[in-house]
Amino acid sequence: MDRSWRGVFPIVVTPFTEGLEMDEAGLRRVAAFCIEAGAKGLVGPAIAGEFFTLSDDERRRWLEIVIHEAGGQVPVIAGATCGHTLPAVEFSRFARDRGAACVMSMPPHILHPDAEGCFRHYEALSRALDIPVMIQNYAGPLGTPMPAPLIARMCRELPQARYIKEETASAPHLMSQVAEAAGPRCEGIFGGQGGLYLLDEYRRGASGSMPACQTTDLLQTVWDRLEAGQEQEARSLFNRILPLINYERLHGIALCKEVLYRRGVIACPAFRAPGPSLDALDRQELDSILADIEPLYRV
Repeated sequence: MDRSWRGVFPIVVTPFTEGLEMDEAGLRRVAAFCIEAGAKGLVGPAIAGEFFTLSDDERRRWLEIVIHEAGGQVPVIAGATCGHTLPAVEFSRFARDRGAACVMSMPPHILHPDAEGCFRHYEALSRALDIPVMIQNYAGPLGTPMPAPLIARMCRELPQARYIKEETASAPHLMSQVAEAAGPRCEGIFGGQGGLYLLDEYRRGASGSMPACQTTDLLQTVWDRLEAGQEQEARSLFNRILPLINYERLHGIALCKEVLYRRGVIACPAFRAPGPSLDALDRQELDSILADIEPLYRV
């Protein structure tokens, strides 16, 4: 595997105003926060960035802003999932032309193609691009979970299919299976799911993790300690962060934005994605969780 892309590549959250308009100044702050927090790359617009709520124009503007803010300091992985392969190819070319280092795509998230349809989707992206394609293997109902032999075939047969983001139910095991089946054609496998399985994924050879961005500094510190061979220190720190990761699993984007709001990164925790806002008791529990980890913040 390519050792150059390693570490935490956070999903850049999309901030909105109280009127649910995209907050461009806030988006710049989020990208800058991620870089200052030690991110090794920036990713989006993706699920934690509520890509499915953005218009085509907003997605393009989002990418222009984040690439400009990155300024070549770290690579930007452009989220290119669309409802059909043709707009995915079009958006991927736009991302490449604006300076994205790689594009990441799920299979069309409404059509949910069969195995051959999934292969043809990534084949079209590979043919259209001269930058790497990252295969995003995500659980349903939004994602179309793909088995290890299919993903390995893509890596072997499609020149630009060189990276994987694996976040299905049995992610660590599938990582091992894909790495063995694809061999050196797979240049890197990243985990997701908020970093929940980061320790196990690291042991299995993961190149990094792509969580939402509210604790980029903490998770990058865990990764740095693993890289330094300090497994017990990494595990102790991860265990302090774990209650917040678990709470994110419960509340999703509402939790991510509340933490970013409390850290002073975004001016408003509003979100477009469906789901309830945090209530008073949720915030009380969050107070208790954050009290234990706020001293660990690096930004």
